[in-house]
Amino acid sequence: MPTLNLQHSLLEYIQKLNGSEHSPESWSDWLPSMGCPVEGNDEEVVEVEVFPDRPDLLSHETLARAARSFARGELVDPSMEVESSGLEMTVDSSLKEVRPVVLAAVVRGVDPGDNEDSIEAFIQSLMDHQEKLHLTLGRKRALASIGVHDLQAVKGPFRVVTVPESYSFKPLMMDRSMSIKQILQEHPKGIDYAHLMDGLDLYPVILDSNDDVLSFPPIINGNHTTVSNSTRDFLIDVTGWDMRSCEACLMLICLALNERGGRVESVKVTDHSGEIAHTPRGDSVQHRVPERLISKILGIQLDQEQITKALQRMGGSLLDSRTVTDGSNKPEKWADCVIGEKEHVVEMPRWRSDIMHPIDIVEDIAIGFGYHNLPDRFSEVHLDAIPLSSSHFHRRIRASLRSLGIQETQGLTLSNERDQFDRVGWSPDGGIAKISNPISVEHTILRQNILPSLLVLLSSNRHHELPQRVYELSDVVRDSKNQPRVAWACAEVSGGFASSKGVVQALLRDLGTGIGEVTLEEADEGPWIPGRGAKIFYEGDEIGSFGEVSPHVLNEFGLRSPVNGGELDIAALSRVAPNPIL
Repeated sequence: MPTLNLQHSLLEYIQKLNGSEHSPESWSDWLPSMGCPVEGNDEEVVEVEVFPDRPDLLSHETLARAARSFARGELVDPSMEVESSGLEMTVDSSLKEVRPVVLAAVVRGVDPGDNEDSIEAFIQSLMDHQEKLHLTLGRKRALASIGVHDLQAVKGPFRVVTVPESYSFKPLMMDRSMSIKQILQEHPKGIDYAHLMDGLDLYPVILDSNDDVLSFPPIINGNHTTVSNSTRDFLIDVTGWDMRSCEACLMLICLALNERGGRVESVKVTDHSGEIAHTPRGDSVQHRVPERLISKILGIQLDQEQITKALQRMGGSLLDSRTVTDGSNKPEKWADCVIGEKEHVVEMPRWRSDIMHPIDIVEDIAIGFGYHNLPDRFSEVHLDAIPLSSSHFHRRIRASLRSLGIQETQGLTLSNERDQFDRVGWSPDGGIAKISNPISVEHTILRQNILPSLLVLLSSNRHHELPQRVYELSDVVRDSKNQPRVAWACAEVSGGFASSKGVVQALLRDLGTGIGEVTLEEADEGPWIPGRGAKIFYEGDEIGSFGEVSPHVLNEFGLRSPVNGGELDIAALSRVAPNPIL
């Protein structure tokens, strides 16, 4: 979860701008009640942990705005005033297949501070806010990326077009022009995010009326638009693939600058299909919440005044409490508004992207009312848990292997191609899920087989006495899909092919079938000694394989004792025993 380091000097300045007298020193007292645990606090900084469902709290300014309503109970308008900038941005039709969502806004007259130190702190805070939004709402820039520019350095109208990899401009942090190809291969940001451009022949750039490059999203801005100590007017662009994430990012940057006295103005954006929108929208969003849902979840009946105060603390407002006249006749879901029952019409800020369902409003009411004020009693909602059919099957497999004296382990889903394929002689089965930014050569892919992980485990414990008998039932990833498998490995002097075959026979027996219903063929690949490994088939489908591990493979993993084992596909195994004894 992201952490926000709140500098007292910035908080004090922001509070001076918005007229609040709330002392930053006391923030650590009420922030946990708001859902933001305080990790540390001293004379200079309050370190706050912000949960992923509240990206609207990831900056000094937006958190200060939330504080005015939550800590002081002040009525804060859930909408944001937006004027027209008169500027336009046109998106070329080629962006449909490259980066289809394009939004923009202008904020003028921002007050960054009254001295050089506070201005520098503001710029750093703005950059930190941008990167936190990239990480959370933007999913590391895949869904949304933000560009912040000095408005005085550019000239509208603006165009978003696609260009070939040979196109050149001077990117941020560089003193020379570079081609798109060079940026992706040599620029630090290009190297970090080049994977987002995989498979593209044309690349998106934002140009002003002088054909100067504002941005190459989602990689890097142009050098001449850099925000400096003299910047007071800002142009913000947001591009991506998800409209909801892009809109929230745009509004939160605008909201932060608005808290510093900035005037938010919209830009007329003509998208790739020719549709026109004026972004951002500052109006609030209305939600309908049945009173029945509030009472059912919270366990108490709140009156209109209590709901009003709770919502007001969370930055919203209660518009109306009324009898439902347009809804369903019978509730099929908890959140259904039923004709004749009471409902509450709630107004919440548009930048609260975490509110997607009436239950989210109920959660805000609970936080605003105070969890400590809720009754201390068990929930009246009773739901019986029903285990999945697969859980019964997995339980039976585990019980069978435990009865054979094999100990269960749980390993990492992360592995590497050498362990998974090269060392054990297996070929990849379907697409390999690779880690785009691995932090270790040992963890570069999501594993396709479990047995190599068990061999690594035995290798780590080779200094302990034998026998060592372990198994794991877990998921592997093939073709980007989770698939359950079970594998076992036994390091024991007396073991061999017969021992591993005995495990298979016992397991099939315990699942309600028998080895006679399957056929065995000699394994032509895998970690097995030739002639001492077998594949298991049922009606032409391969269930798995087992056998005695080759000394060559054991040497690869640093093992000196004999090892036998096997690995089975649980989905295929379930077809052998579709109705195990429960």
